Amino acid sequence: MPRKVILASDAQIVVDAGAAVANRGGNAVDAAIAATLSSMCTNLGIIAPGASGFITIWDEGKNPIVIDAYAEMPGRGLDGVKFGSGMREAFFDYGGGTKTMVGYGSVATPGMFAGLGLAAEKYGNLPWSEIVAPAQQQVAQGFPLSGVAAEYFSYTHQVIFGWHPDSYRAIHQADGNHLQLADRVMIGELTQSLQLIADRGVDVLYRGELGAKITAEIQANGGLLTAEDLAHYQAIERSPIMIDFGDWQIATNPTPAVGGTCLAAMLLLMDQRSLSEWNAATVREIAEIQQAVLQYRSNYLEGANESVIEAQAARLLSMAAKDDWQQLAKSPSTIHISAVDSDGLACSISASSGYGSGVMAGGTGLWLNNSLGEIELHPQGLDDLSPGTRLTSNMAPTVCRHSDGRVLAIGSPGASRITTAIAQVLFNFVSLDLPLEQAISHPRLHFELFNDAPAIAWETGLNTDQLNLTSRQFEGLSMYFGGVQAALYHPTEGLIAAADPRRTGGIAWGGN
Repeated sequence: MPRKVILASDAQIVVDAGAAVANRGGNAVDAAIAATLSSMCTNLGIIAPGASGFITIWDEGKNPIVIDAYAEMPGRGLDGVKFGSGMREAFFDYGGGTKTMVGYGSVATPGMFAGLGLAAEKYGNLPWSEIVAPAQQQVAQGFPLSGVAAEYFSYTHQVIFGWHPDSYRAIHQADGNHLQLADRVMIGELTQSLQLIADRGVDVLYRGELGAKITAEIQANGGLLTAEDLAHYQAIERSPIMIDFGDWQIATNPTPAVGGTCLAAMLLLMDQRSLSEWNAATVREIAEIQQAVLQYRSNYLEGANESVIEAQAARLLSMAAKDDWQQLAKSPSTIHISAVDSDGLACSISASSGYGSGVMAGGTGLWLNNSLGEIELHPQGLDDLSPGTRLTSNMAPTVCRHSDGRVLAIGSPGASRITTAIAQVLFNFVSLDLPLEQAISHPRLHFELFNDAPAIAWETGLNTDQLNLTSRQFEGLSMYFGGVQAALYHPTEGLIAAADPRRTGGIAWGGN
C-alpha cells in the first residue's frame, strides 16, 4: 500500500511544500523538512533562513531521537571583541510592548540548516535537492505575504528591518511603505542561495561561499559570528526525555534546552491528579502546576550553564514524578511543523530566529537571527558564555506513541507559552479523550509575570472562580497562547491533523 503523509503547520503554503515532497515518495521526515524550509523562506519576519531549532523523530519499532540544531554563542578566533558590540535596542508595540536587540552583534551561530541536512541524510528517503525544490520554486515564482507577516511588519518594518539596505528593499515598496497582505514577495538573491544549497548541500552555508559572505559582512560591522564558528557547528543527536502520560509514551526535547523538561514536569504532575473535566478546580490545579514549574525554570534553569541545567532538570523531573509538591513549590517568534506517515514515522520540528536581527547578508537573500538579542531568554546576560555554548530554548517538539500503534507529532510556537500550550492539548487529548481538533481549540490558561507580579492569563470559556492569583482575560482564542500543530497516525482511522485556529493554520496530505 502506498505511503501517505499528513502535515500541520501555521500556513498553507508551508504544508503544501511538504505535501509536494510526499507526492514524490518522501516520508514524514522529508515532508517535515520541506515544510520547514518553506516556512524559513516564506514566513517573513516570523522565521528566517538563519534560524535554529530542534527535530524530534520517532520511527515505529525504533528509539526516538532529537536532533539539536539550536543556536550557539559565536566568537571563535576573536580577540578583545566584547559581547554587546554591533547591537542596538529595538522597541515596538507588538504584544503590548516588546524590547529586543538587533544588528550584526545580535546574530548567533545558526543551526537549522545543519539539523535539517542531518535529518534528511539519516532519516529521509529523497535526495536533498528534491527536498529543497518546493521552497526554491515558491521563492523563485514569488509568494504572497501572509497576514501574520504583514501585521508583524506594521510594527517592525523600520525598527528591525529598515536599517539594513538589503533587508529594507526586500519588504518595502518604492514609496517607502512596507508590503501588505497578499503583496507578492520577490527575493532574487534567496533563489540563488537556495540553488546553491540544493546543489551542494548545507556545507555551502557552513564551510562554503554563502558562509563566507555572511561572516565577512558581520565581521566588518562589529558582530561576533566568524567563519570558524560556522565551520565548527554540528547538529547533535540526543536521547529525548521519555515519560509515560496516561497510556502514552512521550518523547520530548532534552537538556540543554529547558522546554522539554518543563513540559514533561507539567505532564507528570497532571497525570497524578484525578482531573476528568474542565471545571474551576481543574483550572486552579493546572494554574498551580504551571506556576510551580515555570517559577522553578526561572529560579534554576534560565541563564545556567549546561552542567547546572542538566542537574537541575533531573531534580525537577524527579520531584514531579514523586509529586513532591512542597519541595517543587520552593523552587521568544517560533514556527512548528508536525508530520506523520502511514508507516508510523513521526517528525516534529520547531524553529526560531527570534525577532530578527534585520541583517540580510549582502548578495545572499538570507535573513539572520537575533538570538543573542533575545533579552527575555537570557536575563542573566551572555557575557560569560564561551563560543560554542548552546543557547537556552523553550522549544519542545514532541512525539507521542501508544501501544495500539497510534503516533502523534505535536508542538507549538509561543516563547514561554510553548510548554503550557502543549501540556494542555495533551491533557485534553489523552486524559479527557477529546478529538484532536477539539483538544487544540479548547480555551487555555498560562502562568506569567505580569507587571512584575504572578498572574494567570486565560481565554474566555474557562471557569476561573477558584484562582487565587491576579488574572487577565483574553476574549476568544488568542495567538498569545501559542499555535499548536499536531499530526496523528491511527492504524484503523488513518491520518488526522489539526492546526491551531489561533493562527492561520494549514493541513496537507501527500503520498503516492
